Amino acid sequence: MFIYPAKAEYNRTIPKVKIYNNAKPSKSVKARFVSHISEIVWKYKLSPETTNLAARSGFTEIQVFEITLREPELDNTVLMAIDKAIPYPILYRLLYEGQVKRTAAYKRPATDSSGKWVTETYFETDWTDDIVPAMPLPVALDMKSLYEQILFAYIDLTRREGESLDALAGRVEMIRKCHRDLQALKTKIKSEKQFNRKVELNALVRDLNTRLTVLTEA
Repeated sequence: MFIYPAKAEYNRTIPKVKIYNNAKPSKSVKARFVSHISEIVWKYKLSPETTNLAARSGFTEIQVFEITLREPELDNTVLMAIDKAIPYPILYRLLYEGQVKRTAAYKRPATDSSGKWVTETYFETDWTDDIVPAMPLPVALDMKSLYEQILFAYIDLTRREGESLDALAGRVEMIRKCHRDLQALKTKIKSEKQFNRKVELNALVRDLNTRLTVLTEA
């Protein structure tokens, strides 16, 4: 998606055991690492030294990881383990048979003094050919704004005028929750025998659809 500075190139293979040691994932997540991932490469380190942008509000580096997959899907629990192990924002390039998908979580420093990072909603692009031309990095004043501008490009929802990354990520999460609630309601309606109860459930569906319309408006 983006052209990274040549001096930011890092190219270090990350042994899975290092992720395990730092993140302490469950046995099931470890099994997904083994079955889904062929290789993890720490491809780039974006920092004040490699971008000529100043650090701000805890954003001192942005990492770019390239993950070669054994199959075309990767459970977010695996990415969450990596994000837990690495205390920086991470942009992922998932590779599978000549295709690439970009994904990243909205990640920010905790508001307390723990020094930890909070990992929230994940965003991803569609699979595309790995030969699709990349774009220059967005114009930014510092590392935090660079991260925000990059992440905006991962979010498939039109940003409202002046909307912050925090607000946009929150709106995406509310939309996803509405879709989950709609699916649950539709399942209930199919199995419901009482007419009056079906009417009530359909009213809830209409309310959710109205809320979705408001949430998705630019």
